[in-house]
Amino acid sequence: MINLPGLRSRKVVAQRTPAELDAMAVAGALVAAALRAVRAAAAPGVSTLELDRVAESVIRDGGGTPSFLGYHGFPASICASVNDRVVHGIPSASEVLAAGDLVSIDCGAIVDGWHGDSAVTFGVGTLIDADEALSAATKAAMEAGIAAMVPGNRLTDVSHAIEVETHAAEARHDRKYGIVAGYGGHGIGRQMHMDPFLPNEGSPGRGPYLAPGSVLAIEPMLTLGTTKTVVLEDEWTVVTADGTRAAHWEHTVAVTDDGPRILTQ
Repeated sequence: MINLPGLRSRKVVAQRTPAELDAMAVAGALVAAALRAVRAAAAPGVSTLELDRVAESVIRDGGGTPSFLGYHGFPASICASVNDRVVHGIPSASEVLAAGDLVSIDCGAIVDGWHGDSAVTFGVGTLIDADEALSAATKAAMEAGIAAMVPGNRLTDVSHAIEVETHAAEARHDRKYGIVAGYGGHGIGRQMHMDPFLPNEGSPGRGPYLAPGSVLAIEPMLTLGTTKTVVLEDEWTVVTADGTRAAHWEHTVAVTDDGPRILTQ
């Protein structure tokens, strides 16, 4: 493994070799292709189940396996979370998209045993300004977290960067955003969800160190209101407790000596 001088005796987020990062990038590229195809297919009158079939076809045609399908019993290849649904929405033939919907799609793929995991938020047609700003703020928070993925930083330096950018977005847009409580990023590699858990807010300078080869899935989730959520009776779908809309952006990112490497693009 690659070692960061001076950190050999300290706890470090699990490291991957350059070859392993390349293998993860193959899975990540397939996820990115699936998300692009889903976004292109999303239109008024299209069901979220149809979007799921689009993603699964792209993944399987590319030689991969959907990470989500069957994961702890999850019945689909994507999570499709519309409007007030934050994450883990189950695609359905009865959930038909309409103009103005705010759609978050989370997708994962496995290639040769390595996982990629990514999420995007987009509108069906034109979004109202508040929803457009929410998605932009969430994406900017993710990008701030990505920028903090450098050797020598610690886990919560990434968390803090996400939180700081969220507050900066609040100032830009002159409104408050809810940082969803209890959900966040994670380690990833041979398994989709691995230690450590990555909060989307918190004080810097805590947790394991980042070193070349460390990989995290960075995924802020913001709402137009509350930080609180409720899980629906399907035991998967997470919705905002106050019915406000939510956005979710995610990339799988590696630390390298040359800067953060996004593996899901």
